[in-house]
Amino acid sequence: MQGATRRTFIKPLRAGAFCLAISATWIAPSGVALAQQIAINTVNIEGNARIGDSAILSRAGIVPGQSISAGELNAGLQRLQDSGLFESVDFEPRGNALNITVVEYPTINRINFEGNARIGDETLAAAIGSNERRVFNPAQAERDAALIADAYASEGRIAARVTPTIIRRSDNRVDLIFEIFEGDNIEIERLSFTGNRVYSDRRLRRVLETKQAGLFRAFVRSDTLVEDRIEFDRQVLRDFYLSRGYVDFRTNSVNAELTEERDGYFLVFDVQEGQQFRVGEITVASELAEADSDLYRETVKTRSGVVYSPTLIEADIARMERQAIIDGVDFMRVEPRITRDERNLTINVEYVLTRGPRVFVERIDIEGNTTTLDQVIRRQFNSVEGDPFNPREIRESAERIRALGFFSAAEVNAREGSSPDQVIVDVDVEEQPTGSLSFGASFSTNDGIGFAIQFTERNFLGRGQRLGLTLSTAEDDQLYRVNFFEPAFLGRDVGFGLRLDVSESTSSTVTYDTDRAVLTPSLSFPVGANSRLELNYKYDQSEMKDRGSDSDNGPIIGRDIDEGELVNSSIGYRYVYDSRTTGLDPTAGYLFEFGQDFAGVGGDNTFIRTSAKVVGERKIFNEDVTLRATLEGGALNYQSGANRAVDRFLLSTNTIRGFEPGGIGPRDLSESNEDPLGGNLFVAARFEAEFPVGLPEEYGITGGLFYDVGNLWDLNDVDLSGGRVVGESGSFRHVIGVSVLWETPVGPLRFNFSDAIRKEDFDREQTFEVTVNTTF
Repeated sequence: MQGATRRTFIKPLRAGAFCLAISATWIAPSGVALAQQIAINTVNIEGNARIGDSAILSRAGIVPGQSISAGELNAGLQRLQDSGLFESVDFEPRGNALNITVVEYPTINRINFEGNARIGDETLAAAIGSNERRVFNPAQAERDAALIADAYASEGRIAARVTPTIIRRSDNRVDLIFEIFEGDNIEIERLSFTGNRVYSDRRLRRVLETKQAGLFRAFVRSDTLVEDRIEFDRQVLRDFYLSRGYVDFRTNSVNAELTEERDGYFLVFDVQEGQQFRVGEITVASELAEADSDLYRETVKTRSGVVYSPTLIEADIARMERQAIIDGVDFMRVEPRITRDERNLTINVEYVLTRGPRVFVERIDIEGNTTTLDQVIRRQFNSVEGDPFNPREIRESAERIRALGFFSAAEVNAREGSSPDQVIVDVDVEEQPTGSLSFGASFSTNDGIGFAIQFTERNFLGRGQRLGLTLSTAEDDQLYRVNFFEPAFLGRDVGFGLRLDVSESTSSTVTYDTDRAVLTPSLSFPVGANSRLELNYKYDQSEMKDRGSDSDNGPIIGRDIDEGELVNSSIGYRYVYDSRTTGLDPTAGYLFEFGQDFAGVGGDNTFIRTSAKVVGERKIFNEDVTLRATLEGGALNYQSGANRAVDRFLLSTNTIRGFEPGGIGPRDLSESNEDPLGGNLFVAARFEAEFPVGLPEEYGITGGLFYDVGNLWDLNDVDLSGGRVVGESGSFRHVIGVSVLWETPVGPLRFNFSDAIRKEDFDREQTFEVTVNTTF
């Protein structure tokens, strides 16, 4: 950098003044003379090295030998100055000759960033418009400085300052330097609400994307003030209230004030909740002869008296329009007519069946998908080319495309096609990375410390397929897993899955090791709006192994080990109904699962394994408290083969808390380790409540109470000779406990403190449990 000089360029451009020589030819005392045409026979250009004479003359609009007015000459000078190519431009007329002197802007030799630690050079380089080996433009550099400052503002560093400077080099080149002062990270110290009477600040804060600064500020980026995020929060807050019947809700203002130390913000949402409305009278009227209003009234699932929500209305309309397609009623539209009953705080809804415009889908154009195949996007549409155009279906398709998670942006719009009765649907998407490689660690009081490597690709080969590879190892268990899922098998709404698990277990709770390999192909498809059915085949190869002279196996476990390697080959099904994610009540939901496996399709054993689970959840006290109840059970009916311990039910801490894995149920006391034998039958119920404990919300700590009860029993078809078995007939265990839940940036921690108020002497109790799942 010897001989180089640095200077800031934030100065006015040194534009040469357009001073025409005062002569009798060019100046006249009247307006007529001012409009006189000037003949320029010769143009001399000096100072240009990169830009040719013809390009300068063309931009200025000057043609030697032709006449030009003084105004046109002045306009040509202005065009050259505004071109961004020249640092200065001078016009000097001499008789019928014009001398043009220019000073070209230098080219950018190098772009550097100084003082940046929070945002890397590559990220900043991608944000600016200036480029190396391009012409240096002071105005563009100023804009780039503003863009860099905006990037820091989105990180919560609103005090960041960026100063562009240049270093002169030889051959009319410069180095462009952005000197950055990052400033401190200004976070949201307090996020509060005014005007809210029904829902607490704590509950509303959980709705927003913006968060209050907490203990883990270095990991959480949502506790900074970002204008775009605030606008998004206004919308989600409105959606939250509308879905709960507060149709008059509005956000009056959002105020952000700096603290006295100027190191944080106080962010206040001023809201007006209004009254909660419920659904009143529901009627259906038809203006179409082929659409029977009584038939369509039967498709309406919303009932009078429930809390009003626009989602309820949208769902009813969608069901009626689907019924119209089944009935062959084309272009039917459902118009909801809403009337308010202020006295009773109800909203009456009349669905009017009308004829919509006769418009067809001409074609669907997809742009921006560089990786994802067109067919992956097209199958999100229920409409194809030539179908009647349904705006609601297009909106729903747009939501399905966004829900794929393959695109950072997805816009679906309709425009007029080749004729007024044709519509072209434009789909513009922007790809985003869909693969991830994660390294994880886990710890639990049962399994100890473990590590995992996981590769996941959610859009494998751009086909919308999911591929997962997992290598997990803990103190007592190792797992190797391959997962593959095709969501549209043979172009239908049928999912094809393939899963392979290879595991090794050396658990200290038993006196034997287990090697296992399980291959499971499956097909799943919807059987209702919230339900799916899965059909599967399972190949399960397992072996119980003696640990050698250090082990003390009893006679029952010893006979299981002597069976050697066995194969269970089964076909099965699983039905799932889940209203928690797609249900219309945001404060409640439930899950129902039922499945059976029928072994004996080859293999060594014949049995029927049945399992069922029901989960119900409701939020009370203005959604500050969550109540959850779970009931599950299973039955194993052996018909032939070896009924081994690894094939029967062994309850984990996820089924009944307060006991070690396999800590309850039948046990062989004839050996020193008293191995659990499992059982053919089990039933368990869990009841829990989660609630705030009064600590500041930024700590992320909530509390819980739970009560678990369960039983594991039955050893029919098991040779118990030589052993001293207890617990075969079973008994119910009862456990109460408290939980501390801690939300951290690396995942939720749960601390369970439990006490078995009813148990058996041979049970293995566990009064404390903590589970940590970390991915980094």
